[in-house]
Amino acid sequence: MNPADSNFVECVEPRERTWDRSLLIPAVLLTILIGILYRGVLVGMVEDWIKDPNFSHGFLVVPFSALVVWQGRKKLAKLRLEPSWFGLAVVALSLAMLILGVLGVEYFLQRSSLVFLMAGLIIYFLGWRHFRAVLFPWVFLFLMIPIPAIVYNQIAFPLQTLAARMATSLLSLAGVPVLRDGNVIRLPAVSLEVAQACSGIRSLMSLGALAVVYGYLLEPRALRRAALTLAAIPIAVAANGLRVMGTGLVGYYWDPDKAEGFFHTFSGWVIFVASTMMLFGLHGFISWIGSWRKHTQG
Repeated sequence: MNPADSNFVECVEPRERTWDRSLLIPAVLLTILIGILYRGVLVGMVEDWIKDPNFSHGFLVVPFSALVVWQGRKKLAKLRLEPSWFGLAVVALSLAMLILGVLGVEYFLQRSSLVFLMAGLIIYFLGWRHFRAVLFPWVFLFLMIPIPAIVYNQIAFPLQTLAARMATSLLSLAGVPVLRDGNVIRLPAVSLEVAQACSGIRSLMSLGALAVVYGYLLEPRALRRAALTLAAIPIAVAANGLRVMGTGLVGYYWDPDKAEGFFHTFSGWVIFVASTMMLFGLHGFISWIGSWRKHTQG
């Protein structure tokens, strides 16, 4: 066939870009500059991950986001570079967020500015195509940021009440005489207060992050991934209700001091493991339903 023929179409497979070594020094300098600028922000956030069990899942977030980007590196290498000046506007916005956060001692604003700064740099140097390609791991980074106290309290209080109601109903079904007064469960020998630490928000946030990671790594279908992530909410809530119920049973049948001591702390780990197994079981059930439907229809 003559290449000059109008019907001839030449197919050229996009080649992967190779790393331009001339960009190494500017990239290192920019990384150092960002590290200096956000040193206090990063140190404070890591300290929160260490000290506050509610946000210990933050150690999982960055490695997972990096893994997602690494797995898609070949796709990213084939994308055309389309640097956009709009990225500078995002960078300026992120720096303004940092300044306002420092002046107002608002840690969430300071930490969020780092994530937005990363978005601005990607758009400015690489373009919108690259940013859309890494949108999922970029959004996931927000899970590493501890939520503001005012938001945390607004979420925790309804969960405390819900856990108290669930535990009271379950204890009644188990034949235990129980009375609920707000978020306080009154038993004959002991009164249990479903405090903020027992609201279940810790397991809810950790299980939610785990559900996203688990769904991404082991479930190829986006709809099922979303279902697993959403299912983490009722699973965590139900598991926490069972935890409070178990604490009540220990206080009624065994020893009130045990209910407030070791068992109460240890049960948190047991319930989280149980929640994780419930999540895995749900995924297995969904996969089985999908296979069964495919088999019957085939």
